[in-house]
Amino acid sequence: MTFHTLNELIAEGVRGRYVLVRSDLNVPLDGSTVTDDGRIKASLPVLGKLTDAGARVLVTAHLGRPKGAPEEKYSLKPAVSRLAELAGFKVHLAGDTVGSSGKELAASLQDGEVLVLENVRFDARETSKDDAQRGEFADELVALTGSNGAFVDDAFGAVHRKHASVYDVATRLPSYQGDLVRTEVEVLRKLTADTQRPYVVVLGGSKVSDKLAVIDNLIGKADTILVGGGMLFTFLAAEGHKVAGSLLEEDQIPVVKDYLQRAAAAGTEFVVPTDVVVAAKFAADSAHETVAADNIEGSSFGASGIGLDIGPESAAAFADRIKGAKTVFWNGPMGVFEFEAFSAGTRAVAQALTAADAFTVVGGGDSAAAVRTLGFADDEFGHISTGGGASLEYLEGKELPGLSVLDR
Repeated sequence: MTFHTLNELIAEGVRGRYVLVRSDLNVPLDGSTVTDDGRIKASLPVLGKLTDAGARVLVTAHLGRPKGAPEEKYSLKPAVSRLAELAGFKVHLAGDTVGSSGKELAASLQDGEVLVLENVRFDARETSKDDAQRGEFADELVALTGSNGAFVDDAFGAVHRKHASVYDVATRLPSYQGDLVRTEVEVLRKLTADTQRPYVVVLGGSKVSDKLAVIDNLIGKADTILVGGGMLFTFLAAEGHKVAGSLLEEDQIPVVKDYLQRAAAAGTEFVVPTDVVVAAKFAADSAHETVAADNIEGSSFGASGIGLDIGPESAAAFADRIKGAKTVFWNGPMGVFEFEAFSAGTRAVAQALTAADAFTVVGGGDSAAAVRTLGFADDEFGHISTGGGASLEYLEGKELPGLSVLDR
């Protein structure tokens, strides 16, 4: 694929022109407080380049999963407040997307200023499966840019969605790839072509079903796949072990068994934890103990015990594998890192990545939130992705609509 770049757009001249930018402001919130502003910070360079060049920038973004109508808890207000604090340019927020507020504020926007339209998912047409409905919404967004507008996609976390603000507007305006999207694609190409070996993949998170396609595509490509998080219990069950009250996707056991067999033949090694931290209940202050992974029901909590983290032996083994790698991709925490008692496995993996003499990629989403929550700085890793789901779908080999539509 080849793309028109942001630098090309700026070289053409943008002073006084409206540029519609799809940004990623989908940040985690605690009430009205942004708890991880990584995506906001990542959006700043492109917005800064455009405002410095005199563009009138209209930003579309989403937050959460509203059901096609305004919901206060999904308003972009907290994200835009944080953006305004960090920005070196003037930032406004419209009270809607293509309604009276959006139209009036867009019309009064000055050169070098930014107007963020309210959550695009407050309009049901944004995510509609009906091409005509999405197209109608896209037409209204494009109308805000006047007769000489342009579109820049800088929201890598949304490129796997065929949504109006990602896909359809790009068919209606001269379209360019934002610097953040360009960087993300360059990084992911290093994980799929000419990858330096040994190549170690660390997969965690709650469900195997969320990672099935990427696991399938990594067999024969990765040298080692380290399995943690809630998904590890389906792997243990596939190996014939009981997992007590731990998260288990029974319907995926045959699939995992097949993966284990195929991986052995393809030269990819799955490493499943040998010890697990088991708790009496899902709570930060729960009683807990470490037991062998093949003896979870032998814990003090019996058949009701819940595995909430990999154990120290497994964490050390994972760290050792990471230490010997030349490329590491990590997606998904090793345990319930939000609870201090069950954060050690995730912390050990993060620490190992920072110490590795390797190209290290943290695959966005919960993994990015985890490293920041645990006190690690972004620059301690080779790259922290802004797109969890998009990163996985790229590694699955899927076509991403938001990228393909930009292909010139």
